Amino acid sequence: MDTLALLEGLRFLDSFFPSGGYAFSSGLEAAVQAGALTNGEGLSRYVEDLLRGGLGKREAVAVREAHDALVSNDLARALTIDRDLDAMKIGRDSRLASRQMGRQVIRISAEHMPVCKLLRQFQAKVETGHAFGHHAVAMGLTLAACEWPRRETVAGYLYHNAVGLVSAAMKLLPVGQREAQNLLHRWTAVIDKLSEEVLLSGHMSFWSPVQDIYAMRHHRLESRLFRS
Repeated sequence: MDTLALLEGLRFLDSFFPSGGYAFSSGLEAAVQAGALTNGEGLSRYVEDLLRGGLGKREAVAVREAHDALVSNDLARALTIDRDLDAMKIGRDSRLASRQMGRQVIRISAEHMPVCKLLRQFQAKVETGHAFGHHAVAMGLTLAACEWPRRETVAGYLYHNAVGLVSAAMKLLPVGQREAQNLLHRWTAVIDKLSEEVLLSGHMSFWSPVQDIYAMRHHRLESRLFRS
C-alpha cells in the first residue's frame, strides 16, 4: 500500500470523520446501567467477545465481500451483502445506526472519488432506497476504492469499531486515556488474527447474544447519553 492510499483510507477511519459514530455505544450504555460492566477489565471481555463472535464473523465478512465487489466491479455482489447484513442485524437500533453511518461514508467517498463508478452506483441505490448502505459495506467499498488490500481493509474496520467502543466507554466508566490505550493495545492481537481468519471464512455468522440483548434494551433506558 502506498502512502497516498494509506492517507486516503485513514480519513474514513478517523474519529473526526462525520459518520455520527460518536452518538452510538453499541449497547455499552445499557450494559453499564445494568451493572454488567463496571471497569476496564469487564469492558475488555465485553469487546473481545463482540469482536470474536459478532463483528469479526458478521461485519468483517461484509467488509471483505464489499471490498471484493468493488475490485471486481460487481454491484450486484455489493447489494447482496448489504441485504444479507441488514437481515442479520436483529436489533433495530444497531441496524439503523449502521445504515446512518454507512450513508455518510458512501456519500463522501462517492463525492471525493467520482472516477469510481461503482461507488456512485451504490450511492444512487442507497439514496433511492434500493440499498440500505450499511457501514461495513460502505467501508469495504470505500477502502477498496482507496486501494487498500483486503486484510488491511478488514483490520482497519475492526480497529475503527474498537476505538469507537473504548471512546464511548470513557464517557460511561472510570476508564482514562492511558487505560484506553492499554485496552486498544490488547485488542490489536485479536483484530490481527480475525483479519487473517476472515479471508478464509465463508458466509456471515454471529454469536454475541449478550451484546445484542443490551443493544436492544438501550431504547428503554430512562436516561441516555447515546442513541444506541
